[in-house]
Amino acid sequence: MISIQQMNYIVVLSEERLFQRASERCFVTQPTLSMQIKKAEETLGYPIFDRDTNPLQLTPSGEKLIPILREILAETDKIKLLSDQLKGKVKEEVRIGIIPTIAAYLLPDLFSSWISDFGNIKLKIQELKTTSCLEALERKELDMAIIAGPHYDSRLRSIPLFLEEIQVYCPEVIGDKITFENIQQLHPWLLNQGNCLRTQMLHFCQLNVEQAGGDWDYEGGNLPLLIEMVEKNGGYTLIPSNYKLQECQQSGIKAIADLEAAPAREILALIPNRSMKMQHLEAMIRQIQHFYGHKKTNKNLLVLDWDVA
Repeated sequence: MISIQQMNYIVVLSEERLFQRASERCFVTQPTLSMQIKKAEETLGYPIFDRDTNPLQLTPSGEKLIPILREILAETDKIKLLSDQLKGKVKEEVRIGIIPTIAAYLLPDLFSSWISDFGNIKLKIQELKTTSCLEALERKELDMAIIAGPHYDSRLRSIPLFLEEIQVYCPEVIGDKITFENIQQLHPWLLNQGNCLRTQMLHFCQLNVEQAGGDWDYEGGNLPLLIEMVEKNGGYTLIPSNYKLQECQQSGIKAIADLEAAPAREILALIPNRSMKMQHLEAMIRQIQHFYGHKKTNKNLLVLDWDVA
């Protein structure tokens, strides 16, 4: 059987794909790393990496091995963490990834409550795009991801948190309603690639990504900047209904007059099926559900799918 150290070397090299970067992460020399990988392959009886490629690629056997090694290393970390906690050395660390368009309001709303209510844990929160959240869960780098669904994976628990209307922000249109035909005649301001709200906007507004920008275009990385671009340059963008606008901006929200259902998204928590931190995670989930659950609407909502574009 290969050692825990060798397992770690293999996983790190599978992520970096270059011996130099992997050796730096593992704090060993390249020859040492290469030798340990070779010994592991000899013990296992098959190659893990195709060394004829640059950067390195996993062999078919290596592709099957990596998820198993990540699982073993994660369980090993749990043993060490439990030992340290029983000795009073450390607090349990809970690692959460949140997509930017949810983090923009959820963290201001709930972070102080989390610190107050969960003082016995160490919270590590990262703002990550959807695909990065899913990849981090796969690598056992997150204990929970909060994303816009739907998302199905047999290895993960998918827990609905709340439904959220997606609203049109368009101050240049007079009144509190806008027609879908009018939306299609205005300039759209999009989030950049990797944000699921961008793709939902492309689908719902029936936009061609090649033509959406016209003769002038900007793709923003955050909602406040897109809102400012709309205010100064015209056009529209879509924002989640829980996002906090200033009082003077409230009139910029427009209801869509000629659609039977308003666009919406379902917010989910994704948790690995097996987690020693489930008690803390479920308590945080209940808090989120309670906080946003009362903000229900009488409107018919159409939950939009996403496929990162």
